[in-house]
Amino acid sequence: MLHFLLNCHGEWYVLFAIITSMPFIGPYIKKLIGGKMKVKVMKLDAGATIPKYAKHGDAGMDLYAVTESFDEHGNYVYGTGLAMEIPEGHVGLIFPRSSISKTAHSLRNAVGVIDSGYRGEIMLKFDINTLNSPVYKVGDRIAQIIILPYPEIEFEEAWELSKTERGSGGFGSSGTS
Repeated sequence: MLHFLLNCHGEWYVLFAIITSMPFIGPYIKKLIGGKMKVKVMKLDAGATIPKYAKHGDAGMDLYAVTESFDEHGNYVYGTGLAMEIPEGHVGLIFPRSSISKTAHSLRNAVGVIDSGYRGEIMLKFDINTLNSPVYKVGDRIAQIIILPYPEIEFEEAWELSKTERGSGGFGSSGTS
């Protein structure tokens, strides 16, 4: 029935798009009707690997290194050999893999943000924390990407904000234990 309504009435398509983009409802509806988001990926290097989930139920898809170099600041720069067409209204978030703890690396910008308008190679910069520790090599899984929808935000200047239990308590305000 839903499929019929979507094909016959354009306004139902808009409602469907809104509901399926909701983070807590959308995935269940998409799973119910068997839909997966398609993201175009272009290999810029013959050795590039299309991102994939390591295990069923994983949130992030692994990214692999195809090149390794250094920038002018001494950071390790890894190329994935991939460019993507992230759908409008979505963002690609690049996170370090948990295996990073076995290396001397840390992802330079903590979390990478890939906007939907970017069409260049996905590159990652890592700094090195200690000398003589393992680093990623070409062919290694170096990070993971998660593609998520995001709301369009408009900030509204205010003279006061609502009161909360936390208030303006910042770093460590909830205690250590």
